[in-house]
Amino acid sequence: MRRAYHLMPIILIGLTVGCAHLQQARDSHRGTEPAAEKSSPAAHAKTERGTPDEARAMLDKAIAHYNSVGRKQALADFTDRKPPFWDRDLYVFCIGTNGIRTANGGFPEYVGTPANTLKDSEGKPLEPRILAVGKNGGGSVDYHLLNPMTHQTEHKVAFVKQVGDDVCGVGAYNPE
Repeated sequence: MRRAYHLMPIILIGLTVGCAHLQQARDSHRGTEPAAEKSSPAAHAKTERGTPDEARAMLDKAIAHYNSVGRKQALADFTDRKPPFWDRDLYVFCIGTNGIRTANGGFPEYVGTPANTLKDSEGKPLEPRILAVGKNGGGSVDYHLLNPMTHQTEHKVAFVKQVGDDVCGVGAYNPE
């Protein structure tokens, strides 16, 4: 029995050193993993905000999707708030050529409502400008609107184009 007590400090020291070594290995692994993620190009590829180039690319994807799966499915997908048609503060919106909002990933509650009521922060009707640009071959529209991610009114440029019976667009917010 006496020998067991003499071995106890050695066992405890061994366990302590072993546990410390395991904890150090875990800490060093945890420390390098985020650093590797932070330094990778993929981690820096996206910012908190979508860019105008990303908005254009999303609109191109949305138009291809609309043409591929049809109007009904595409409009539902655009409003569903899931990638690839919703990413950070980028989302697809569509207005029927009849003036009714048909899809909106940023504000789904707008779907089915008349598109002549929304005004930009300067009080100018917004959607008639979007429809006009979209129906005339597409392009961009600049305005100020509430960003659903930051809940702040911000400058936005929307890229719009008519596809089927809708004018669809994607905008990039850009705080001034």
